Amino acid sequence: MFETIKKIPIPMSGLMLACASLGNLLSGYNILYKNIFGIISGIMFICIVAKIIMMPKECINDLENPVIASVLPTLFMGAMILSTYIKPLSYEFAFWLWKLAVIFHISYILYFTKKYIISFNIKKVFASYFVVYVGIVAASLTSPAFKMESVGKIIFWFGFVAFIGLAPIIIYRFMKFKEMLEPAIPTKTILLAPANLCLAGYMSSFQNKNIYMIWFLTIISIITFVFVIINLPKMLKIKFYPSYSAFTFPFVITAMAMKMTNVYLNKIGNSITIPIYYVNFIEIVAVLIVIYVLIRYIGFIIGSNTLFKEKKVNIEG
Repeated sequence: MFETIKKIPIPMSGLMLACASLGNLLSGYNILYKNIFGIISGIMFICIVAKIIMMPKECINDLENPVIASVLPTLFMGAMILSTYIKPLSYEFAFWLWKLAVIFHISYILYFTKKYIISFNIKKVFASYFVVYVGIVAASLTSPAFKMESVGKIIFWFGFVAFIGLAPIIIYRFMKFKEMLEPAIPTKTILLAPANLCLAGYMSSFQNKNIYMIWFLTIISIITFVFVIINLPKMLKIKFYPSYSAFTFPFVITAMAMKMTNVYLNKIGNSITIPIYYVNFIEIVAVLIVIYVLIRYIGFIIGSNTLFKEKKVNIEG
């Protein structure tokens, strides 16, 4: 068991987050899907936390890598999503978990800012920086479950401003320094996540919605989706790395955001809506990519094939 825990990489938290979110996305079709992906996510969450507790020095050393350090907050985001699963069983424990996850995420923002932003190096900037500063909007998405919409609104605005501020820096980094080591390539998919997470968080936390804000984020969502989906086949050709988890949540949150937005636009009778086939297509892609990465991770952790053996790779640009 210890050897299995030892092989679990911190970036698997991104897949854990995606599974929890996918369960919520598919719950409208069949509650069984939610239960299955919720259980899978919960198991991964426990395993990751167990590794952090059992091997703190190794995990701290991993944070010296800017990519791993910037995806760690998916653990807190996943905890926020999982709290909504626990709520029907124990409201008090679920609310406690949600609050703790928010506090940890805020604390981590301060840590990451001190370590990587104050001593800024453009070559160490990756799309995964969005996870640190915009990822906390997962609290906005889940805030209605605990009647914390007021907190969700504040966090949304923080995440939205962070998104607008980070976007030109990250785009400049990709244009100026195009070369990227192979293990970091999947993080490009994260470009899809911030606008959609902000959109989903906005739809959840705000009762009175601004149609211009909705369309602003929706347009960015569509542009980034086209960019990522065009580049996805090429990115999937690289061999497996723990960073594969970056492929998952961006598609799930995009499907969720588009679905929520389409429901709202139809509800208010807006003359322009999002085509349902577009929403369904993203849902299908999200399901397929999560299942694919999950299978690759299972092979990576328990398989003996050399394709899945963990390698310590420097993925700094």
